Amino acid sequence: MSVLAASVILLGLYILCRCLIPRLVRSNSTLALLWYDVMLEMTFDLLTQTTRPQRLLQAVSINAVKGDPDSVITAIDHFCKHTEWAMNVGDEKGAILDAVVIERSPATVLELGTYCGYSAVRITRLLPPATRLITVEMNPEYAHVARQVIEHAGLQDKVCVLEGLSADLIPKMADMFGIHSFDFVFLDHWKDRYLPDIRLLEDCSLLAQGSVVLADNVVCPGAPDYLDYIRSSLNYSSRFYQAHLEYTRVLDGLERSEYLGHRQGETQVLRDTHQQRDRQVNRRGVTGRQRKRQT
Repeated sequence: MSVLAASVILLGLYILCRCLIPRLVRSNSTLALLWYDVMLEMTFDLLTQTTRPQRLLQAVSINAVKGDPDSVITAIDHFCKHTEWAMNVGDEKGAILDAVVIERSPATVLELGTYCGYSAVRITRLLPPATRLITVEMNPEYAHVARQVIEHAGLQDKVCVLEGLSADLIPKMADMFGIHSFDFVFLDHWKDRYLPDIRLLEDCSLLAQGSVVLADNVVCPGAPDYLDYIRSSLNYSSRFYQAHLEYTRVLDGLERSEYLGHRQGETQVLRDTHQQRDRQVNRRGVTGRQRKRQT
């Protein structure tokens, strides 16, 4: 193959990957996640022999002013828009996050799902001087990168990054930090953990009247069981903020829920309803399998 032919092929692939495919997938949630979060990431990992978090950290190290949180946020946003997509809350939803944090002005803050530290930096730069952020990340590599991003922003003394499963760490929060409850909780980890973890926070009495829970990606990829629970509970007053999946045109949004205090019997009734629904689904599945065996 001649050099000219190879150059034409490479140019064609570049145009396909950087222009045509992003335009085709930018409004389709399934295609967007498949392209950005699987195919493109795997391709870059193979070509560079690095991981996406490592490439994001390098962009921060090169382009962000050390000790300047806003510069770190700008550098990550630019990287995600123009170089490589990443699953941060992003600039559009980040502005909503900022507004909720400023409105609540929390004294105690919990984040579930640190990833590379973008939202931790975004939240912490707006907190009162005496307030620290506790953020939980199950992936050790993500946690390692997040600590470096947070340190580059100059916020390492105000953020505690915990490695481990939220289910294991939430029950230990009170003893570890002497915290009675959280004024603000940001959910941005595995979507199937939203519902179990909000229930766990309730069971551990880590939500008090006036506590605000903000959940990201409730539309894309989506957290329908969480939304069903939080919106049907008399313990919460909820509001939906429509937006877009970070750095795309795919519809997404955040759910802001204020805890009104425990209503006696309400939580148990809801849980019984969910358990009864699960049992009905399981019975239908068993009946279906029995019919297949009979035929």
